[in-house]
Amino acid sequence: DRMRALTEGRKLDLTDRFQLVCNAAGDANTRIRYDAVSQIASVGVQDLPKSLAVLSDRLLHDPEMDVRAAAADSIGALKLTEAFEMLVETYHTTGDWLLQFSIIAALGELGDRRGFEILAQSLQHNNDLVKIAAIGALGDLGDPRGLELILPLVNNPDWEIRYRLTQALHQIGGVEAEAALTQLSQDPVAQVAETAKTLLASHGSN
Repeated sequence: DRMRALTEGRKLDLTDRFQLVCNAAGDANTRIRYDAVSQIASVGVQDLPKSLAVLSDRLLHDPEMDVRAAAADSIGALKLTEAFEMLVETYHTTGDWLLQFSIIAALGELGDRRGFEILAQSLQHNNDLVKIAAIGALGDLGDPRGLELILPLVNNPDWEIRYRLTQALHQIGGVEAEAALTQLSQDPVAQVAETAKTLLASHGSN
C-alpha cells in the first residue's frame, strides 16, 4: 500500500510530492526508500536545503548500498555542491563499486573542479564501470587537464570505454580532442565510429 501511494504520488503537485518522497525516504522498506530517494532528483528543487539533509542522511546512514548510491545520484542531479566533501570522504571509505560509481558520476555533475584529483585516480580503478564513470565525469567537469589523462584511452581494447571517451573528448574540446575524435570516427565498432562522426559534425557546425 505504501509503495502504491508513492507511485500514485507522482501525480501530485510538486510541493506535496516533495513532502511525500522526503517522508518515504525514511521508510522501513528498502524498495520504498530507493524509489523515494531517486524521485528527489526531480522534485528536490522545491527545497534544496531539505533535499540536502535527506540525501546526506541516506548517503551516510542507509543500510542498503543501492539506496546510498541513489542518494549520490540525486545529489549530483540537484548539483548540491555543499555535499562535495561528504561525497569524497564516502568514496574513500566504502569498498562498494556501485556506490563509488554513483559518487564519481555525481562529482562530474557537480562541476566542482576540486573533484579533478579523485576523478583522475578513478581512471585506475579495477572496475571498468567505475573507469567509464570517471571518463564521463571528467568530460562533465570540462577541465582541460583531463584531456591528457583520457587521450591514451583512444586505443583501449574495451569499446565501451572508447564510446564514453568520444563524448568526454567532445565536452572538453580542443585541437587534440578533435584529432582523437577523428581517429575514433574510424573505429571498428560502429557505435563508437558513428558517435565520433556525429560529434565532429556538430563541432564543425558550431
